[in-house]
Amino acid sequence: MTAITFKPIYMERIWGGRNLETIYHRELPEPSIPYGEAWEIVDRDDAQSIVSSGAFADASLHELWTNHREEIFGKNLPQTPRFPLLIKILDSSDDLSIQVHPPAHLAGSLHGEPKTEMWYIADAKPGAKLYLGLKPGTTRRKFEQAIHEGSVATLVHSVTPAKGDALLIPSGRLHAIGAGFLIHEIQQNSDTTYRVFDWNRTDSNGKPRDLHIDESLECIDFSDIEPEIPRHSPQPLVSCEHFITNLHHLAPGEAIRNPRDDRFSLIILLSGCLEDRYRPGQSILLPVASNPLVANEPTSLLQILLP
Repeated sequence: MTAITFKPIYMERIWGGRNLETIYHRELPEPSIPYGEAWEIVDRDDAQSIVSSGAFADASLHELWTNHREEIFGKNLPQTPRFPLLIKILDSSDDLSIQVHPPAHLAGSLHGEPKTEMWYIADAKPGAKLYLGLKPGTTRRKFEQAIHEGSVATLVHSVTPAKGDALLIPSGRLHAIGAGFLIHEIQQNSDTTYRVFDWNRTDSNGKPRDLHIDESLECIDFSDIEPEIPRHSPQPLVSCEHFITNLHHLAPGEAIRNPRDDRFSLIILLSGCLEDRYRPGQSILLPVASNPLVANEPTSLLQILLP
């Protein structure tokens, strides 16, 4: 079986940009629109990946997961009704709101879905910042006061990552992506985000963006103080109960294959070329019985596995 690719779904965002066009040389749907997200692999009611070519051309990811699960994805998989991961590319030309995703033990009561994610920094402008966790001494009471005063930013910890850094964003971690990044995001299949602060911005009518303050306060882990970016290259790069991500560097002629005979994997190509056809920025589903993909030149990629 050959590798499977999907048609990206592009999302306009007020904080988005055009780096998918300039860095990954993609043809975006509309000129001058700020596209903040490309949903590369997704199986949701309101967004569905469609196979771009090959034997399963025009089939949805949901159809593959429902009707060809063992054939494509393998055995001993989560018995979820939908594919359990969501793969995105994020392009931030402006700061995103400060936000949090709900942990599993709270998501249901808040009518949301739990969400843990990871970021791989594909590109970063000099000095660009990520906002992660809280500064020392921040309590829920101080945070609530800062919300009312419009000073939440003074309590949020920030870091300055470099291209090639990777970090886990567990549910409950307060976070925001600053301006100047292109990021590959690997996450649980969830679209629940609670915005707690939007930098006191208003729209053209002078109205602030909708926030989810009560939900955010319930979800924020107030013990999450000054988390840092790992400055080494472990293998796996990131590991949690929802996904495992490895970073591979291939020499010309080397191949990437599924590490398990009974499981698929996902590939995100960071640089180089595979099989004379797959280029940087592409996300690829490598089915359980797929042939290995051979590098045509020095190539770097992420390989994502289910635990």
